[in-house]
Amino acid sequence: MDATLAGHLQELRRGTVVVASLIVLRSPGYGYSLLETLSRAGFDVEANTLYPLLRRLEAQGLLTSSWNTDEARPRKFYRTTEQGDALAGTLRDEWSRIDHAIGDLSKTTGSN
Repeated sequence: MDATLAGHLQELRRGTVVVASLIVLRSPGYGYSLLETLSRAGFDVEANTLYPLLRRLEAQGLLTSSWNTDEARPRKFYRTTEQGDALAGTLRDEWSRIDHAIGDLSKTTGSN
């Protein structure tokens, strides 16, 4: 894959990882489990991208976090806030609208 394509794919994925994370974290989860869930769903995201994203979403009030120290290794669990859930819904609606618009453009111009 050339650098131009890789850059555009990265831009496209960046926003989708936000939406996917907010949706998955409607149920509490920690960073590594989120990485695994996203990976199984087809999202290619690395830990050095995800953890800063989680901190940013928390700072924006879209996630809350708490430490679970019941296990041998403490884990920080994240959960989507009401505001984060509302944003995820709005972003999904917008994604759907854009997807339909691109589909319509493809039909009218004869492109796939």
